[in-house]
Amino acid sequence: MIMFGVAIAYSAVSVSPNVPPSSGPLPSGSAKPLGLPFDPIERAAETWRARFGPSSAMAAVTSIMRAHQILLAQLDTLLKPYDLTFARYEALVLLTFSRDGSLPLSKIGERLMVHPTSVTNTVDRLERAKLVRRMRNPRDGRGVLAEITDEGREIVRRATADLLDAGFCLGMYGDEDLERMFDLLRTLRVAAGDFTP
Repeated sequence: MIMFGVAIAYSAVSVSPNVPPSSGPLPSGSAKPLGLPFDPIERAAETWRARFGPSSAMAAVTSIMRAHQILLAQLDTLLKPYDLTFARYEALVLLTFSRDGSLPLSKIGERLMVHPTSVTNTVDRLERAKLVRRMRNPRDGRGVLAEITDEGREIVRRATADLLDAGFCLGMYGDEDLERMFDLLRTLRVAAGDFTP
């Protein structure tokens, strides 16, 4: 049933999701805003109410999915000059947070909450770019660690500066809004079993 609402919402927006944020710089090449004369998700909610009843959950889910699409496109656009996606950027940042700049691949997957295959692909790309290197885990000589290189650290520094300048593409919100948003989504993550508070 949710897909019915999604289909209605996106029937009018089946174009590139690269919508620049309302504040903060983005590199050239980003697609123009859609500029629709109506909110397609609000329109979908009205249709949903007429056919199925209460639409709050459907509208919230569809909005989150659309926001994810928009944000991922914007963040990847910002990181493109560094030949990074946001997923690869997250992996690099995670390594800079570690005590010695290295982590087992299994730990990277756990912290980033992604499948081991995704971690392998991410590290492969970063290794080819010479931003990380693989090494044997000195603790057991068998496990594999990913270690960030000096070049990787410099890329993180520069990319992070760009993301901060753009407010992580959420510059249209104030700090209180962002904290509230985090709390609301944290409740969902707890319910899904991401972690035990």
